[in-house]
Amino acid sequence: MNPKSARGRQSGFTLVEIAIVLLIVGLMIGGLIAPLSSQLEQRRVSDTQRVMGEAREALFGFALRNGYLPCPAISFTNGLEDRTGNACNKRYGYLPWATLGVSRLDGWNRLMGYTVTPAFAHSAFLFTLKTPRDITIATRDRNGQLTAATGINDIPAAIISFGRNGYGATSDQNIIIPDGGSGNLDEKTNLQSSGTALIARDPSDDPRAPGGAFDDMVSWISPNILYNRMVAAQRLP
Repeated sequence: MNPKSARGRQSGFTLVEIAIVLLIVGLMIGGLIAPLSSQLEQRRVSDTQRVMGEAREALFGFALRNGYLPCPAISFTNGLEDRTGNACNKRYGYLPWATLGVSRLDGWNRLMGYTVTPAFAHSAFLFTLKTPRDITIATRDRNGQLTAATGINDIPAAIISFGRNGYGATSDQNIIIPDGGSGNLDEKTNLQSSGTALIARDPSDDPRAPGGAFDDMVSWISPNILYNRMVAAQRLP
């Protein structure tokens, strides 16, 4: 036997061996993709929580400075509040990021929604401790039943991120993402134009869950914190 031929056969790989190696590499890469994707999604959630927290603080600051809350933004390209005279032109729309001096986008690079009780945004008749509020936030209990997350008609204003799927949101490229989902009842509630009833609950990818699949994030202004800060700053009563 030719020694060189024997060494060539011993150092080579068969197709079966190559296939096994490729399979193992593929499994290793696949095992890495899922954790990386999960970490990226968690970072987007954290970024959204941060920008929503900053926006909420900016709303408190705006109220302390002016004695009322801002209107929603004029449009998806103009972040100034949409005000004519003393009253808002709408109560539910985009967060007025330019007026507040905060981020325009959430962690998914989409504009955030904003709803405000009209009486709290009127700049001539400033709100008082007795000014009625009209926004209610609900959630779901362990049995999947809707239950109050706040007092009924008790919230002055709220901020909404439409989450990973972005249904109802406007992208950074000014493209409105239609609600193409099915089995997402609670998300559809957050898209109602009145903005008086919102739902905030744990996320779920299961359309069979009570209220359906859900990834919205909702933050709101507590009237008690708002009043406390206004009184401390001698803006109320």
